[in-house]
Amino acid sequence: MCNVGGIDRVLRIIVGLALIALAVAGDQIIGEKLVWGWIGIVPLATGIFKFCPAYMLLGVKTCKS
Repeated sequence: MCNVGGIDRVLRIIVGLALIALAVAGDQIIGEKLVWGWIGIVPLATGIFKFCPAYMLLGVKTCKS
């Protein structure tokens, strides 16, 4: 099942990787670094698997097939 596609998917992966990078970067950037890493897993996973549970609940579908 696919409900995330195209630009939406790429943006999710970029945002997820950026948030995880913030967590890895250390305390110089943001104090609560671990929280950003865990938050980053959500958009990264939804981008990789092309499925977002929130989109399913809202009836949104950005993939073509």
